[in-house]
Amino acid sequence: MDTANGIDEGVGSGGPDYVDGSVSDVGIDVGGDERRMHVRAYNHWVSLLQGRAYPSIEDLDPNSIADFGPHSVLLDFTHGIEDPRIQFLGRALREECGIDASVSHIADVPSRSLLSRLTDHYLQIIANRAPIGFEAEFVGTRGHNTMYRGILMPFSSDEDTIDFIYGVINWKELVDAETQARLTADLRAARRAPAPLAMPGSVWADGPGAEFDEAPAVTAPIPDDATLYDRLAAARDCAEAFAASEGRSRTALYQALGRAHGLAQAIADAPEDYAAMLADAGLKAQARAPMTPVAKLVFGAGHDKTRLAEYASVLTHAARHEVGADGLPAYLESFPGGVKGVVGAERALKRPAKAPDLYEQIASELRARAPIAHVDIDPARADDGEFVVLLARRDAGGGLDVVACVADDKSLTERTIRRAAA
Repeated sequence: MDTANGIDEGVGSGGPDYVDGSVSDVGIDVGGDERRMHVRAYNHWVSLLQGRAYPSIEDLDPNSIADFGPHSVLLDFTHGIEDPRIQFLGRALREECGIDASVSHIADVPSRSLLSRLTDHYLQIIANRAPIGFEAEFVGTRGHNTMYRGILMPFSSDEDTIDFIYGVINWKELVDAETQARLTADLRAARRAPAPLAMPGSVWADGPGAEFDEAPAVTAPIPDDATLYDRLAAARDCAEAFAASEGRSRTALYQALGRAHGLAQAIADAPEDYAAMLADAGLKAQARAPMTPVAKLVFGAGHDKTRLAEYASVLTHAARHEVGADGLPAYLESFPGGVKGVVGAERALKRPAKAPDLYEQIASELRARAPIAHVDIDPARADDGEFVVLLARRDAGGGLDVVACVADDKSLTERTIRRAAA
């Protein structure tokens, strides 16, 4: 699964967010048609925002949405979040789940129905206060594997409280496992090809800033004698897989960054090839940011600039910590915060050290100094502070007459103490 932040950036502004989180479903790829439906549903939600934190429930009319309305459900939380009421249930979803009008609350939804897969996530909306998307497969009530993709979006009656959630879900029912295995075996025999490597599907996330977990992607190792062009091609293949997931697959991103890291490590052995690559792409080497051109070669110079800067930061970090050519995906999986955590660590290194506060050192020096004069202060003007500021007037003989005691301005006193140390 993937975060709402991921949804927002992936559809609207071109970038994911990479903060570790958790998932409860196994991600799978259900194809382009289902993905487009949820993109349209999300875009519809965005169109209703109108500058508010959440769209108004008064602007939502599921009955009038011919596109995805039949695949949707509207949950009403105005009477509490423990057992929300089903205010609307689309025809297609109702028929698929075999639910009649007697099912009016979440507690009434059959546990193995498709609708239960969507409503299982509604508490994440309350916690994350943003849309969430998810995709997975499960065995339905008819005993068939069903792949599905869903999105839940918050609505409000007062522009502040999430008291309605609108969900859209699409699905595909698969043949049983025995039939699928037989078809797969026949296809392999016809092609005389080895068994395909298991690849994870894209997964959407669970809320702002949350990253998801998924099974590690299986990618063929790069041969030791691979050319720089071979490494670039392999890295671009992974980057394209990441792009195809609409920026929602952490594993695809980690694999692409791993390939980019391997490419960066191999540049020293083929500097002429690297120079030719940069020239072909219209790029230039950057002494102060050597990994930026590498990131652009792999992900494309037109990729989101913020994301490119983050990817370059990850590659710089990997080089500094001498991460192995094939070890970056595992390194990112184990690093707290994943990509965002690495980027934060790199930025912290570049951040200038905060100047130490010398106040106590200066105060200690002043305490040790011999007094240049002693003045008795009217007890009524005395102050509890250790240091005070005295205002003096020079007399005709060159002496100083204390005319005022400023004891209630802590800021002035501290500035004076620091000035006295100069």
